[in-house]
Amino acid sequence: MKEQKGLAEFWRKRMVALKRKPQIPAMLVLVVGFLWYSLNLTYISNTTARVQGPGMGLAGFGTMLFSILSLVCFLNTYPHRKPTNKIMLCLTLGMLALLVFCDAYYLNRINIAVTRAENAIDLTVAANSFIKRAKQVLQVHQIILIIGAALQVLLPVYRPLIKKINTSIEVEGNGEMAAIDLNGEE
Repeated sequence: MKEQKGLAEFWRKRMVALKRKPQIPAMLVLVVGFLWYSLNLTYISNTTARVQGPGMGLAGFGTMLFSILSLVCFLNTYPHRKPTNKIMLCLTLGMLALLVFCDAYYLNRINIAVTRAENAIDLTVAANSFIKRAKQVLQVHQIILIIGAALQVLLPVYRPLIKKINTSIEVEGNGEMAAIDLNGEE
């Protein structure tokens, strides 16, 4: 019984935090996208070294750079107890668009290397399995970025819905508040 109350109180506190900062889901999605790309960077680097397409290294570098900068801009988009910083919001969304473009460019370079007429890279060879994995990483990264951008753009839509969630605690004895004498006379 006590464990259920503790778990319920834990979730109530999380909901109160979400009501205060409804941008948390969008931030978490962007952090997951950054971690996904960063932790799988070995596949991207090995693919860049193997394919050696024009601009692939720059696209990989741009993805890392814009990932970090988009998180910094996102944190400055929603200052505490102030309205949304629209300039930072536009910068964040612009960087997310650049990230999707860098991923698409990199994927295109891989596809060109795999389908070219002379000296095409064979993905069925076990030695090139990291290229297939790099394609998967980039595709998932694009999906995560699009979800994060959608959550950020749709924040004005789901913010009122989050605010309607009841997080109040029912305290025993509140019904006797009228019986309290406020005059101070005995």
